[in-house]
Amino acid sequence: MVDSLTRDDLAQALTATGRGDRTAFRRVYDATSAKLFGVTVRILKDRQLAEDVLQDVYVTVWNRASTYDPARAAPTTWLATIARNRSIDRLRSMASRPTGRPLDEAAEVRDETPDAAARLEARQEAGRLHDCLQVLDERAREAIRSAFFEGDTYETLAERAGVPLGTMKSWIRRGLQKLKGCLER
Repeated sequence: MVDSLTRDDLAQALTATGRGDRTAFRRVYDATSAKLFGVTVRILKDRQLAEDVLQDVYVTVWNRASTYDPARAAPTTWLATIARNRSIDRLRSMASRPTGRPLDEAAEVRDETPDAAARLEARQEAGRLHDCLQVLDERAREAIRSAFFEGDTYETLAERAGVPLGTMKSWIRRGLQKLKGCLER
């Protein structure tokens, strides 16, 4: 049941809460929880997180109600400020944490980067490929590089070289056969 309190009644209930009056605290909670929940949800944009922060808000209210001064702020302003600050604090603490999977799942996360042996092997294979490309005649070597490393089409290569498409395909096919033979040794 929501308790509807006037500004003065709420200020008195906060003052009594500051003296440890649990009934007064219950009245403060009943009269303000919906409004403060709205503040936390609006800032956090997550209902469950807002509920957690709202609990923190009322723990803070219980612990700090003795510092409330009705001459300095309206009770709802004082309470809404606490809710706003706790919500912003939660957002900041979440932003400073790394996102991703929970820590207990770390054993299941594979490192996709190649290990040192795989990198060494890849480097050696690249070196062999480079050496074998040097064995090819220049026109086949350049056509293969352009087609397979730069993504040029056979048609583009034929136009650039000023030869028929069939000729370009033959150069590349013969060059790839020589390259395969060299790499298999």
